Amino acid sequence: MRDDITDIPNIRVGHDTNLEAGTGCTVIICDAPAIGGVDVRGGAPATRETDLLRPLHMVEEVHAILLTGGSAFGLDAASGVMRYLAERNIGFDVGVAKVPIVPAAAIFDLGFGSASVRPDADAGYRACVQATSDPVAQGNIGAGTGATVGKLLGPGFMMKGGLGSASMRMDDGTLVGAIVAVNALGDIIDPQTQQVIAGTRNPLGGFIASNPFGNTTIAVVATSASLSKDSANKVAQMAHDGLAQAIRPAHTMFDGDTVFALALGTASQVGTTQATAALQVSIIGAAAATTLARAIIRAVRNATELHGVPAAHF
Repeated sequence: MRDDITDIPNIRVGHDTNLEAGTGCTVIICDAPAIGGVDVRGGAPATRETDLLRPLHMVEEVHAILLTGGSAFGLDAASGVMRYLAERNIGFDVGVAKVPIVPAAAIFDLGFGSASVRPDADAGYRACVQATSDPVAQGNIGAGTGATVGKLLGPGFMMKGGLGSASMRMDDGTLVGAIVAVNALGDIIDPQTQQVIAGTRNPLGGFIASNPFGNTTIAVVATSASLSKDSANKVAQMAHDGLAQAIRPAHTMFDGDTVFALALGTASQVGTTQATAALQVSIIGAAAATTLARAIIRAVRNATELHGVPAAHF
């Protein structure tokens, strides 16, 4: 176990990073068709292809998910991911073509580096080319490049956010992983100690209480278990508890908080009874929340100073 999302079989992660512009994108590629789910809790999301992940809609398989900077502009990077997959004949078969299913979500980082340079289709394609099952690079990379936290007093007192990932093995051998881009106005809290580890810096030292608005965190949780589309959506819903554990506050009307879920197990793993399946989903959802909270902490701890914005020190 490497303690990141690539511990899940058939998942590869790639990044495209522009340090000068302070932005980038991260792609999570599924080398086997995955059942997808999503839960959007923030009132101001920037997303693409989230509707088709809901249980009432037909398409179940997901081929990649994109996390990106650049606000809504950055969603264009998903077109590059689609091009990469289409060149490899990967996608949902509609008879005349295979259409890659690539849901995406973006953070707002336009005020960090350059507001005129955003991830585009070429950036998404480059991230795919770089995708690997090796340990995930974390901190100032990909979608976490322009991420910051603690912005209550303005840019002079914020700290660096970033990209983080974590994983765990459950007692029955099921694997659960998470990857997250942390770009919050508020504070990042270590769930183990309940201490602020990054947030709005007080001019006199330490931290101050954060404003109740403006957290933006986008994430993917994945499992080696086999889940139905309904169950994948439930896991995404439960995983949001990880945000509440590590970011204070979350899910306001000004948030873009979005969590995707991916299930990559085989059909033979599905619970044989309704009660068994419900128990499995509940345990995986709880594990996803805990793992996502750890990924959020790792994002901040792996971040380094960029464009004069300091990072947390441990």
